[in-house]
Order: sequence, then structure tokens, then C-alpha cells
Amino acid sequence: MADGFESESRKLLGRLRDTMAEEAAGQARLDKITHLTADSMGTEVCSIYLFRDDETLELCATEGLNPDAVHQTRMRLGEGLVGRVARFGKIVNTADAPQAKGFRYMPETGEEIYSSFLGVPIQRLGEKLGVLVVQSKEAREFTPDEIYALEVVAMVLAEMTELGVFVGEGAALTARHTQPALLRGTTGQEGTAEGHVWLHEPRVVVTNLVADDPERERERLTEAVEALRISVDELLADASGDSEQAQVLQAYRMFANSKGWMRRMEEDISRGLSAEAAVEKEQSQARARMNQVTDAYLRERLQDLDDLSNRLLRNLTGQGRETGADMPDDPILIARNIGPGELLDYGRKLRGIVLEEGSVGSHAAIVARALAIPLVIHAGRITNEALNGDHIMVDGDQGVVHLRPDDTVVSAFREKIAMQAKALERYASIRDTPCVAACGTRVELHMNAGLMADLPSLTSSGAEGVGLFRTELQFLVRNQMPRRTELAALYARVLDAALGRRVVFRTLDIGSDKVLPYMKPNDEPNPALGWRAIRVGLDKPGVLRMQLQALLRAADGRPLSVMFPFVAQFEEFRKARAEMEKALEREKILGHAIPETLEVGAMLETPSLAFAPQQFFEEVQFLSIGGNDLKQFFFAADRENERVRRRYDTLNVSFLTFLEGIVDRCRDTGTRLSFCGEDAGRPIEAICLAAIGLHSLSMRPASIGPVKHLLMRVKLGEVRAVIDEARDQGHQSVRGPVMNFLRDKI
Repeated sequence: MADGFESESRKLLGRLRDTMAEEAAGQARLDKITHLTADSMGTEVCSIYLFRDDETLELCATEGLNPDAVHQTRMRLGEGLVGRVARFGKIVNTADAPQAKGFRYMPETGEEIYSSFLGVPIQRLGEKLGVLVVQSKEAREFTPDEIYALEVVAMVLAEMTELGVFVGEGAALTARHTQPALLRGTTGQEGTAEGHVWLHEPRVVVTNLVADDPERERERLTEAVEALRISVDELLADASGDSEQAQVLQAYRMFANSKGWMRRMEEDISRGLSAEAAVEKEQSQARARMNQVTDAYLRERLQDLDDLSNRLLRNLTGQGRETGADMPDDPILIARNIGPGELLDYGRKLRGIVLEEGSVGSHAAIVARALAIPLVIHAGRITNEALNGDHIMVDGDQGVVHLRPDDTVVSAFREKIAMQAKALERYASIRDTPCVAACGTRVELHMNAGLMADLPSLTSSGAEGVGLFRTELQFLVRNQMPRRTELAALYARVLDAALGRRVVFRTLDIGSDKVLPYMKPNDEPNPALGWRAIRVGLDKPGVLRMQLQALLRAADGRPLSVMFPFVAQFEEFRKARAEMEKALEREKILGHAIPETLEVGAMLETPSLAFAPQQFFEEVQFLSIGGNDLKQFFFAADRENERVRRRYDTLNVSFLTFLEGIVDRCRDTGTRLSFCGEDAGRPIEAICLAAIGLHSLSMRPASIGPVKHLLMRVKLGEVRAVIDEARDQGHQSVRGPVMNFLRDKI
């Protein structure tokens, strides 16, 4: 860029800074900015459009258009050229606006006499705030220098909007982070919670956007980037045994040494931005690209660049994660994403968790379930919208978050919490009562667990045992493989805490969405159907043997139940059981106590195992249907894909008929059978599963009360009759008929 243009750019930024420093109302500042921008760029028109709600833009200030149109002209997202800039987050530059695609004539503005149009999005860290427009009578396209100048003004506007400089009357000039916000996400863990926001990564606030000494700003940037490079190299050296972390840090180092990244920031400084503003400008553009990219690999790399920019901003501003703020007594954790170790560090002090990303089967979701903390994932914009200390209500049942709720929402939400509390009191009264349906059928209710912290729930929930103890969490939260002695001690404490009640340990279920930090990741196109669970155990028998030995030693003569995950065919079970037999023989040779009784079972999570040879059902000592995986494979519907995961109902006639086939085969061979998964903990699903013969269910502890309460009030034969009638009548799902039956009977 020419020195002359850089000089003009710095002049414009200097004038903008002076305008911001003046004592003036928000509207007056906007008016001054449009005048300065039009004057500096030599255009007849400059206009600022801001969002008044998520779908509507409002003309908030203009130089050149009819002033009476200010706060009167509004357009929907995607409507007209301005709406298109806002929707797609892309620049529109045309010499003949009336002939451009999407043009919409706004007669009240008087813009019909202007031919050329340049619109750039006003956005901050990927969040769209509005559109900045210049227009002129001369039919011409704007130059790259002019586009850049307008982008810089838009960036300053975005930062000033964030800081509340333009607050005034009307929805479009309302102060940010003050209005109620409803964010819809996805249920990660059910439950409701009310509290106050605690940001896992407090945002960096940039207040010095404009600088007078470009040379000094370049020096500051160079020093900060060099410090960043050194810290990344040090982290990389420390992460030599952690392949996943090392892979991320390699990407960090690549970006930190990128000449293009550095050059763009230096050019921004030359034009008048401070070092911090130059970094944030790059970060905002990366965020905008990230929102448009669908390729998973590219999104991850842009995510790496975003994380690196945050580190660089912290170096420049001195704003670390520790802000000095005290965690509230009722914290709701807000984060883009979080690892299991970090989440465990917070522990049960958290009331709830809201993530911008995450997945239903992620490590964070597993820990949240183990700690019984309500979790909402895929809550877009939450890290930009929430501030530390904001009042927040989390509805994990519906996947909804109410940020800064108004009195009406607070009242309704607290009423829901009160109703749930009353229900818990009701469930407490039947906690120690065996679960017997109204028809006299005994149904066993067990709990799922994965941490020692879960075990007190055995007593408080009324669970009859642990139907699934996930053993992978102890592997996931570490940076290296746990020792056999450590695992044996942990498993022994689990059995001690169970006080003689049955605990079913599932061997290591890794792969798919659960990748160990210290194992080389396998880039698979479909990890859910790839190298995971027992497939890993059989291919890496050393880990499986070590875990089996730890389990045998933990039992120390007590009964032991172990099951292998994701068994797809008889031969896999035979090989896994053979490893158990080898481990048992070794323990005998070493003179260690062997279990009083040893049950070896399998999880039925693939449709193929339901059609295994009769001999399999005769040899396996027990089966646990893994409902979450089995359902996604049965319907060919990825449970992490929001477009399809809710399309298929567990109470679909086809799925229930399939489950009945498994029940029949197990009944014929006398094989113990249970159903484990989220659906077991939903009362309507639970009574239907029990009605078709699944009389052992395993679920999260909080679900046992409501499931038992409903089971004890229904006759399973009557529910079975409703299911059979719905099937005969050609219903796709029995949910509607069963709900009608319950309304009539209960």
C-alpha cells in the first residue's frame, strides 16, 4: 500500500478516536462517524445499520440519505444489498446498485440517485452486529484501499459497540449484554439449574484500538509474537508423550511462524491500528471464515488460529485467565469447549454447564453425567453474549438457556424447579421400596457410573446396583497410561462403596469420540464405526490384559462382573473371554485371591450380535443392550447429528420388535439381559421396555425415582397390549397410543 494511503488511514482513525473521546450521546457519536467517514472517503453517503433483533436491521445513522429515515428504515436479514451483507458476512461492492442481485428500493431514504454501493459487515469475533455502507452518484467500483479503509472503520464500530459507546434510545442502540437472551442448544445432560455465569475463558477486552506510533506498535507485536513462539515451543517439548496435544501445538507453531499472518497484522498497524486491534482484526476474520467453512479439518485449523490469537492478545494486554473475580456461589460454567480433566477440577461446585461446541458423547458430557450436572451443548454465541456474574437459567431437559431472564421467565423456571423438587420428595418416599409393577412383575433398576463420586448415589437414588461402570474416564483424564496398581485400588474402592451390591465393569471403551491423549489418534472417516472398544482391546491386548488383572485383584475374592463393549460377532467375545481366562490363570499361579464368582458378559450395541449363533447366547453369562449405540446403528442415524438424531423414536415399532427378538433369544437360553442407556431413564420408554420383557434397566441415578414411580402404577400386560394393538394398526411409533393409555388410566 502507498504511504499516502496509510497516512490518510491513520488520519481517519485518529479522527474516529477523537470522536469517541468526546462527551456525547450514542446517537451523536454515530452521526459524527458517518460524517467523518463520508468526508474521508470522498463519498456522498455513509450509513450505519445495526441489528435491533436477530432478524432485523435498522438504519441508525446516515450522512447523505434522508435523515427522517433514521430509525424508521428497517429490513429483514437477507433483504436488499444491506441485508445480503449481513446474512452472508461478505462485502458487496458494485458500480450499479439498482441492477445488482438482491437490490431493494427504499423510497423513504432517497437513495435512488446513488449508483455505486460498498457495504461491509460490522462484526466482532464472528458475531454480526450490523453493516457499514458508503454510496456515491458516480458509477464506479471502490478500490481495495477504500474497501480496507471501510473495513477498519467497521472494526472500530464493532469494538465501540461492544464497549457500549453508542447506547441510546431504541432496540438497535440498546447496551449489549444487558437484555434477556434465549439460546437454544442440545441436551448433553438432563436437569435444570439456576445460577450466575462463570466464564472458563474470560474475554480479552481491547480498549486502545488506535495508535499514533506505528513503529512502537510493531515492536510490541514482534515482542509478543516472539514470547508466544517461545511458550509454544516449551509446551511442545513438555507434550512429547501426548500426541493429541502435540498435534494441536504443532498447528500453533505453524501459525505463530506464519509470515503471512505477521505481515497482515503489521500492515494493519501501518494504517493506524494498535497491535491489539491488529490481532483482533485477524481473529475476527478467522472467526468469520470459521462460521462459513464446513470442512472439519479446516474448521479445526481456524480454531487453532483463534486460540493462538487469544494467547497473543493476553500477551499484549496482560489480561490473563485470572481476572481477580470471585467465582459465584452458584456457578454456571460457560465455555466454548472443555476437557474432562478441567471439568473434574471444577467438580460438583458447578450448578450447570453450557458449551458452544461439544457433543452428546464427548468427554465433557460423560463427566457431566457422572457428576449429575445439567449440560447444554451447541449453545451458539454464549461465550460472546455472557458476562461473568450474569443471571442464567439452564434447562438441560429442553436444551435451552435463559441468559439474563426477565421476571416472567424466572417465575416460570422456578416453578418448574419447585415441581421437580416436590417430585424428588415423592420419589424419596419409595426409594427403598423394591420396584414391582402394579401387575406384580419385578423390575430391577440399576445406575450407571464412571467416577468414585457417583457411588454415594447408590444409596440416595435407591439403585439396586451399578449396571454399568465406565472404566475409560480414568484413562481419559490422564496424560499417560494409568498403572495396574492404581486401577486395582480404584476398582477396589468402587466395590467397597457398593457394599455388596452388583457392579458391572465395562472394559475400556475408547475410540470413536473417546480418544486417549497418549495414544496416536487414528484419522478415520467414520470413527463411530471404526477402530474402537473391544476392537482396540483385541488389537492392543497388553492394555486389555492389564485392566483385567486390575479388576481381578480389586475383587480380592469378592464376586466380579465384567463385560466387553461393542462386540459385533461371536468370535470377538470368545477372544476377549480367552484373555480373561488367561488373566485368571495368571492370578492363580501368583497366589492371588480369585473372585468368588466371575460373570463375563458383553454389550449388545450392534444389530449383528442379535443374530449371533445360538451357542453365543448359551456361552455368554449376561448381555446388556447398549441402547444409545444400538439405536443409532439400527436407524443408520448418527446420534451426534442434530438433523437426524431426533428423527427416529426409540418407541418405533420396528425397533421394539427388534428388541423383542433379543428378549426371546435370551429367554430361550436363560441368559441374563438388561437394557442400558438414556432411554432406560425415561419413564415412558422404561415402561415400554419392561412391557416387552426387559426387566432390568440401568440409567443415571436421577432417573431411578421417576421411572420407579411410573412402573409401580402400571400393569405391564396392559402396556404390552397397547403396543401390540398399535403395531397391528400400522403405527410407526407406539408413543402416542401409550401416552393416551396413561392419560386414561393414571
